[in-house]
Amino acid sequence: MAVTVDLTADIIDIRDIIEQIEVLAEQLTKYSAEAFAHPELAEEHAALCAIMAELAGYGGDEQWEGDWYPLTLIRESYFQDYAQELSEDIGAVNRDATWPNNCIDWEQAARELRMDYSAITIDNVTYFYR
Repeated sequence: MAVTVDLTADIIDIRDIIEQIEVLAEQLTKYSAEAFAHPELAEEHAALCAIMAELAGYGGDEQWEGDWYPLTLIRESYFQDYAQELSEDIGAVNRDATWPNNCIDWEQAARELRMDYSAITIDNVTYFYR
């Protein structure tokens, strides 16, 4: 069975959504004669497909069914932490260094980074992607 997609997570991997859609589609096909007995499968499938439809055509690193999608969705409340982790991962700041690296205004840094991102709302929660 596929990974269950947590649509409240700080980071959502689009590949998990794709995998879950495919598993649900298979299950819905298998249970098509008794679909009325599994409305939750159809609802989850429709919700995940709606997310993918909204993201389709905006580019990214993951190709699926003829479109390109962003690989990650970053929850708005986590974006500042994400900006700091990204800056460390790309070597823009040294995570072990002290001054001046520990004096960075990460709120402002995240705001500026966010200008390069688009937004999607999932269950009233904003996620950013690029």
